[in-house]
Amino acid sequence: MNQDNNFGYSDTVMDHFSNPRNVLKTPEDEYGASGVGMVGNPTCGDMMKVWIKVDSNDKIVDLKWKTFGCASAIGSTSMMSEMVTEKGGMGIDEALRLKPQDIMDRLGGLPSIKIHCSVLGDKALRSAIQDHLRKTGRENLVEEEEATIVCECLDVTDKEIEEEVLEGVQDFEMLQERTKISTGCGSCRETAEALFNSYRAKYFG
Repeated sequence: MNQDNNFGYSDTVMDHFSNPRNVLKTPEDEYGASGVGMVGNPTCGDMMKVWIKVDSNDKIVDLKWKTFGCASAIGSTSMMSEMVTEKGGMGIDEALRLKPQDIMDRLGGLPSIKIHCSVLGDKALRSAIQDHLRKTGRENLVEEEEATIVCECLDVTDKEIEEEVLEGVQDFEMLQERTKISTGCGSCRETAEALFNSYRAKYFG
């Protein structure tokens, strides 16, 4: 694995960036997706859209995607698309358990400042699966937990902490900079740190 001449990216990342797999090349309305998911914001430069086809056994037999994003977003989503569809397709339950770290391991790692880009495909995949579940009348399987306030002084919720972790926040100090959590009375710090660490472990091992 040579990262010296690839701006910190592994050869595998560069391969998937240069030759991305499973990019949607047909009009969206002709693809016939079972579920569609989109995350990100085009105004800030990163947006990901994923289309999936699910068979009668709840296996994802095909996955297509498009993105406005960097090499990390392109490479990681290309790899994710292969992981989900290889060996006859991944079951939706298994796909929902797929972690960004699993994808990064297959890529041979990513520069730390680019980890937040790598989660776009993973998040869009989850959104597409949830869209499929809704369309097939299984809304009860869609995870839509209510947010719980962790920091009452600044009104920061557990879902906001989770989102920041998925956006690439790697330490509690950075979390505080972005959300101001536990900068008031400070009584929530122990709970907030434990929650932050649990999300880091859940998604990145």
